[in-house]
Amino acid sequence: MTVPAGRATGGLARRALQFAAASALVVLGSAWAITAVAADPAVTRAVWTSAVLAFGVQLVTFAMAWPFLTKNPLMGWGLGSLLRLLTLVLYALVGVRSFGLAAAPALLSLAGFFSVSMLLESLFLKP
Repeated sequence: MTVPAGRATGGLARRALQFAAASALVVLGSAWAITAVAADPAVTRAVWTSAVLAFGVQLVTFAMAWPFLTKNPLMGWGLGSLLRLLTLVLYALVGVRSFGLAAAPALLSLAGFFSVSMLLESLFLKP
């Protein structure tokens, strides 16, 4: 599988910006919808913290997957999945307690944001 020359040079920046915009819309929009119905300020804080973390990790995983697109796209997607899993585990073991967050909403929202963003990412990593 070959990648057109434009994808190799300026394609990453364009696709990364498109993915960042779409990811921000989905993740931050979902966080807003969840917190709009949550009455507890602790839940709101946990969900927004998870949303910001998920958005940042998603941008990193997109950049990690890009170099593997031409030779082994599944490898890039797998590495991104591994980073997401590691992030979720570290967030559960260290982050939630360190930030003083409500554990259930923080972890469930982070897992949900990762799941939705992974589906979205596949649309932008197509050859």
